[in-house]
Amino acid sequence: MLHNITKRQKLIVMLSVMSALLLVALDQTIIATALGAIVKEFNSYSSLGFVITAYMLTSTVTVPLAGKLSDMFGRRPLLIIGVAIFTIGSLLSGMAPSIEWLIAWRALQGIGGGIITANAFTIVGDLFSPRERGKWQGLIGAVFGMSSVIGPLLGGWLTDGQTIFGLTTNWRWTFLINVPVGIVAALLIARYTPQTKHEGVHTPDYLGAAFITVSLSALVLAVDNTQVVFNGLIENGLSLNFIKATLFVTFLLFGAAFIWVEKHAKQPILPLRFFNKKTYSLMAIVSVLFGAAFLGVILYLTQFNQQVFGATASQAGLMLLPMVGGLMVSSIAIGQLIAKTGKYKRFIAIGLGMAAISILALITLQSDSPYWHQAVIMAFAGLGLGMAMPILSLAVQNEFEQKDLGAATSSVQLFRGLGSTVGTAIFSGILTAGILTAIGDPNNIPYIQTLKVSPAASQVLQGDLDADALLRINMAKSQIRDGAEQAFTNLPAPVAEAAKQKFESQQQDFSTQVVDAFTKSLHNIFMIASLLMVLAFVTILFLEEKKLRDTQHMAPTE
Repeated sequence: MLHNITKRQKLIVMLSVMSALLLVALDQTIIATALGAIVKEFNSYSSLGFVITAYMLTSTVTVPLAGKLSDMFGRRPLLIIGVAIFTIGSLLSGMAPSIEWLIAWRALQGIGGGIITANAFTIVGDLFSPRERGKWQGLIGAVFGMSSVIGPLLGGWLTDGQTIFGLTTNWRWTFLINVPVGIVAALLIARYTPQTKHEGVHTPDYLGAAFITVSLSALVLAVDNTQVVFNGLIENGLSLNFIKATLFVTFLLFGAAFIWVEKHAKQPILPLRFFNKKTYSLMAIVSVLFGAAFLGVILYLTQFNQQVFGATASQAGLMLLPMVGGLMVSSIAIGQLIAKTGKYKRFIAIGLGMAAISILALITLQSDSPYWHQAVIMAFAGLGLGMAMPILSLAVQNEFEQKDLGAATSSVQLFRGLGSTVGTAIFSGILTAGILTAIGDPNNIPYIQTLKVSPAASQVLQGDLDADALLRINMAKSQIRDGAEQAFTNLPAPVAEAAKQKFESQQQDFSTQVVDAFTKSLHNIFMIASLLMVLAFVTILFLEEKKLRDTQHMAPTE
């Protein structure tokens, strides 16, 4: 343990680690604003999902492996490797000559991101005693909250084209901006992070690593952009449902094989004895439920702001400020309270309860609701989420010795990530089904029929005419209207005016229909997300809290 290093050294280490973690957290949101420009440059809409899935796949698989490796070989070398890989992946992504190379470098980025995520939370346990950890876990939670706002704002600003030192920015800068920060973070970690001693001969669990890699990969591919990833097989006659079923069976079979291997491995990646600890098992359940509900709220509130208020991606991120502000305030404040009291269960329970009620209150939002209505609810939701989120890792770390800290902490991150991945897929299915049920066959909508013969709408009509396409068309209504007006100028004045009025009426009717269907479907998602938070709250009630150890018996820091 590294409790005996100076406070100044601890501060530098944590600042460098949080800088690296901010890059990873930002990457999840900053890329969203760049996707449109990426598709336009490479003219490859069908590959859009790969840009996201490649990163998610490799980062998910890497997290549990990196946690165990850091227990075996030390946190410092793993963090340096993680930051280096992420930085190199960012540089290469920003220089990618084609969509295929961009996907490959995004996968490389994901490996670095997984290593950073696994170890950033764990190193808090190396540097600080259990009671002190709450302060820093709260700050790390605040970093994630900040990224949900900063990402879209920064991504939109860079993608729109700014002049910096005589250079004009574009979507590539959303990756290149990571490079200088990554280099500084790696140098500071290398310079100031002491290496922990790990005695003995290590026997890496290669077979377990292979099985968990295949299992998690199959799960991610089954729930994220499956149709895009396996489009070639689908075009050759295989059904999407068959492919998904095969992937789920692969996930289960290799998952079972992984569990069997872990029972016999000398140094398992995820020791099954962890589940003998009641706190660990309960926190694993809570992490899955929390991950699904949290990302569902963030993701779909952003979409609500875009669809209902007509906000751009950066504006939609800015509109989440009440939630992010509440999250940051409660994360930092709760960390201080935990440090004073040594107790954490009450804060998790209160936070989950407040989040459940606030998320349920989001069903009162309608397509004509003023923004302040949403802002008030988001502020309370943020307070609840911020109370619970940082403490999940803290509660688990309090149960384990230093030799298991990496594997235990990274597995909590894995469970939360899996919850987010599967939850997002389920929510997406609910949203799609709700919209299509309310609207019916999109081909029968007069506005869509008009667009099919309009050159101005050729780009937004690419791909299948599903719920996502309807939402995309609604968001592009200004662009479509401008293109249509140019076409009307070639017509005689009376004819042009009549055509323009008819087009605008069809567009308005379509927008109202889509937004109403979207809002109603979104209410179902918020109800399910609230239910997940309630289940997490009930699970926490069974937790037998162990008071966090004090720092008085530790050696002085300076």
